[in-house]
Amino acid sequence: MMKPGIFIALTLIGLGACTPREVPTERGVGFGDFTEFELERARREAQLSAPRGTIVPPAQVNTIPSQQPVNQTQAIPSSALAQAGIGTAASPAAASPAPVAPVQTPGRLGADPLRTQGVQASPSNPAPSLVTGNVGLSDEQSFDAVAGRETIESDAQRRAAQAAAREQIAPTAVPDRPANTGPNIVEYALSAPNVKGQEWYSRSLLSGEGRFRRNCATYATPDDAQRDFLARGGPERDRRGIDPDGDGFACGWDPAPFIQAVRN
Repeated sequence: MMKPGIFIALTLIGLGACTPREVPTERGVGFGDFTEFELERARREAQLSAPRGTIVPPAQVNTIPSQQPVNQTQAIPSSALAQAGIGTAASPAAASPAPVAPVQTPGRLGADPLRTQGVQASPSNPAPSLVTGNVGLSDEQSFDAVAGRETIESDAQRRAAQAAAREQIAPTAVPDRPANTGPNIVEYALSAPNVKGQEWYSRSLLSGEGRFRRNCATYATPDDAQRDFLARGGPERDRRGIDPDGDGFACGWDPAPFIQAVRN
């Protein structure tokens, strides 16, 4: 027979084992409230899946620890999801950006709107097409292109029209050189006995520098001066004082180019 004291002790131990244990509701080190964790995870997923231009506000989570027992199967309230921006459609103002006004550049007319306003890239845009055909360049050297629009008859007519519009100018005889052109300075250059700057003829003491410069200024070119110098009795006589050094060449005229041309 069991002693009464032992029986009472066993009865108390059994009753203690059947008593339900309370689940701790306080946060432990490194663990948070499960409801807050689910809200944070849902907010991150909403931010990643939200369309461009949609701003998801941060979830407002109660910072006071819940005193209710933690139930992992408890559903998140719809009000908390709506407050976190989950399950609500984006407003039209946020989904579609406002149109950008074209920039008017001073001094430019007919600016390209694609350069000033930009292009919205979208998968729904049509694929670019390659421009083919005649875009302004001549294709007359391409046999295939010409054969597609020309025939032998049309080519013959075009050639006949071009021949009819051609104007032929008959050649004429070269005009004769006038007989009275004055002294031939080329012949004189080739027969001159001296070179430029070499005194060959005597000159009067009246041929000064001032007279030389004044009279040479009346000629357009040294060739005109030399021709008039020969016509007035040169090279032996110098009536105008335009050959003060006595080399037979007036106003600095030089026979060397003529001599060089004959030698070449």
